[in-house]
Amino acid sequence: MPPPNASRRAQLADAAIDLLVEAGVHGVTHRAVDRRADLPAGTASNYFRSREALLVATARRVVERHQADMAGVARADPAVGPPNGVERAIELISDSLMLAAGQHRARYLAMFELRLEGLRRPALAAAIDEQMAAMVAFTGEHHTAHGLGIPPAAIPAMLVMYGGALFALVTGPAEALVPDMVRPLAVAIVHGGLAAATQA
Repeated sequence: MPPPNASRRAQLADAAIDLLVEAGVHGVTHRAVDRRADLPAGTASNYFRSREALLVATARRVVERHQADMAGVARADPAVGPPNGVERAIELISDSLMLAAGQHRARYLAMFELRLEGLRRPALAAAIDEQMAAMVAFTGEHHTAHGLGIPPAAIPAMLVMYGGALFALVTGPAEALVPDMVRPLAVAIVHGGLAAATQA
């Protein structure tokens, strides 16, 4: 068997993301992923020996793509926007929520499907928890790149609140996804995280 190819693995995981949104976890099979990715039968099973391995790879792909979005923002000039770190953090999180719940809505619906399936699959839950733990360090680096001055102790609570806000946005009515509705969520995330840090 040829060694795993990163771009092919990503192609398969992206197909699985689409299937999760369209048909739920039960619609994600090796055969369905092959068809969705327009690849020969048996390709997905060559890369992912079990259905659980396929689901784990899909969760990792969602996080990988989220991190790529954040890294793209971090490469931009951190001086752009409000000079105050808290205000800049609110702006960035508001923009992130708009992007995630709008253009990338399917990606996060897929992750929530996987999180629920993790209640029945300990290995999947462990893999998602591992990815979320890595996001703490990644987010800290992102904050540093922007000079936000957010203490590391604030990040775990901010990630939990971000996830809750994102769940509400991607599962709620599309008309609620407007800046005037999203910015207060970003304010709550930043100030809630800062408050949690003082209790740490």
